[in-house]
Amino acid sequence: MTGRAGDAGDCAEKPAGEPVAEGAGGRAPGAGEAAGDPAGELPSGAEGSAPGAGRVVRKVARVVLLDPDDRVLLLHGHEPDDPGLSWWFTPGGGLEGDETPEAAALRELAEETGITEADLGPVLWTRHCSFPFDGRRWDQDEWYYLARTRPTGAAPGPRALTELETRSLSGLRWWTSAELSAARETVYPTRLAELLRTLLDEGPPRAPVALAPEIV
Repeated sequence: MTGRAGDAGDCAEKPAGEPVAEGAGGRAPGAGEAAGDPAGELPSGAEGSAPGAGRVVRKVARVVLLDPDDRVLLLHGHEPDDPGLSWWFTPGGGLEGDETPEAAALRELAEETGITEADLGPVLWTRHCSFPFDGRRWDQDEWYYLARTRPTGAAPGPRALTELETRSLSGLRWWTSAELSAARETVYPTRLAELLRTLLDEGPPRAPVALAPEIV
C-alpha cells in the first residue's frame, strides 16, 4: 500500500499490452506470477529487500478511483518514523498468491479505503520503481487501473491495514483535478495531475501507457 517512490513518480511499468508511451512491452502479471515475494506494495504484507540482498520485483495493482464528480481518491502516507516526510498516493497493493491483478486492485481498495462498490476499468498506466521506505529498498512493477465509484462524500476509511500500514498511513481524501494541479504537497505518481487531466479530457488510452522508470 503506502509507497514513497513506490507510489511515486514517473516510474515506468511494463504494460498489460503494447505501451503507448516510452518503455518496453509487457503485460499485467497473471495468476502465480508474483513469484518470490507475493505481496506487491509497500506495507501490504510483503517484505522489502535488505541492503545488498537479492531483490525480488513486486507485482502491484493500483486504483485510480474517480467519483461521479471526477474527483480522485488519494491516501496520505509517511515514513513510519518520520511523519514529516509525507506524500499522497493512489490506493493499491501487492498480489497475494495466485491472485489476479484485478482481484488485488479491488481487495486493496476495500482494505485501505473501505470502498467495496467500485467498477474496475482498464489499465491506464504502468511503471517500474525502486525506492527506500522503512529502512529498506523496495523494487516493484505497478499497474494502474481506472475505477469508478457511485457513492460521493468521504470514503468510509480503512478496514484491514497491516501493522506497517497502520504506522505509515494518516488519512485519505478526494481531490479535484484543479486541486491536484495546484497542490504543493508531494503526490505520486509525480505526473498524476497531468495524467488525470489527460484522462478526463481524452478518456482512457487505447493501450496502457508506460511511464518512465524512477529510481530513488
